[in-house]
Amino acid sequence: MNNLFAITILAALLFSLGCDSKIELTSVEPTLPTADAQEAIVDRSVEVACGQCQFELEGDGCDLAVRIDGKSYFVDGTGIDDHGDAHAADGFCNSIRRAKVSGHLEGDRFVIEKFELEESK
Repeated sequence: MNNLFAITILAALLFSLGCDSKIELTSVEPTLPTADAQEAIVDRSVEVACGQCQFELEGDGCDLAVRIDGKSYFVDGTGIDDHGDAHAADGFCNSIRRAKVSGHLEGDRFVIEKFELEESK
């Protein structure tokens, strides 16, 4: 957006000075982050559960995962049993819960900086 604004100002300036050069304005496509880029998530409510039992992620045993915008990621920074018994009736292996999280994506993993379970409704 800033590039387009600068080009527009430059074109107006050259036109006002009587420059006969043609300036073609083009839009600039934003670049998307690569798989290794860190995408920050701040105080966002997401689904949390066992990645293997509830989100169908491949792995050994049971590991905590979050689902953000329909995509599931294993979590670094907190464990599945750090928030109660994962195999209880309301545990992460048997139910999908919600938590408010902050952190960032690193490749195919979510690095937790803040994790607060939300109350079930």
